[in-house]
Amino acid sequence: MSEAVRDDTIEVQGRADEYALDLTDEQRERRRDALALIRQFGDPVLKSRASEVTEYGPELEREAERMIEIMRDAVGVGLAATQLGLMRRLLVFQAGPDATPTALVNPVIEWLSDEAAVATEGCLSLPGVAVDVERPLHARVHGVGVDAEPLLIEASGLEARVLQHEIDHLDGVLMLDRTEREQRKGALRALREGTTYSPEAEDEEEEL
Repeated sequence: MSEAVRDDTIEVQGRADEYALDLTDEQRERRRDALALIRQFGDPVLKSRASEVTEYGPELEREAERMIEIMRDAVGVGLAATQLGLMRRLLVFQAGPDATPTALVNPVIEWLSDEAAVATEGCLSLPGVAVDVERPLHARVHGVGVDAEPLLIEASGLEARVLQHEIDHLDGVLMLDRTEREQRKGALRALREGTTYSPEAEDEEEEL
């Protein structure tokens, strides 16, 4: 992989404290209700690999629609079925407010670029925590839609990062597994203590 570049403009899932600044009381309430449905760090399901989807139909469509609704209410840009305790290889994503929400079944990463970027990621299953993660800038992912029709996605930037983040979830891999050791330690400490953590906050502490 080529040398990674720093791209602070990409942030997956965002941290609750930042988003809350721009939310109405109703939106905050919906976000709290949505997060209550999402499995949180420490739940063993988040470290388990999901199984291939083999049956298609109305049930799968309803499941995907519900996931999109939860993702939106939680103010996220992606959600994997395992985050709801559903051990199926299904994810939904919406990389930007103007993007169309998409459900992807049995996703497979076909190709990743050598060019990579480091960006700050958050996760709906690790609220209050953000860490730096290096990922390829471009990705080609194939799978099928909920109607079993083939889907091929050529993604770049935020969309590529979101897809990699959510496919990691389906493989039982968390962003903490992909960050540097010191940030992982800081994030784990915050999760144990119920506080927040971000690389920016850590840098500010070091400067004091």
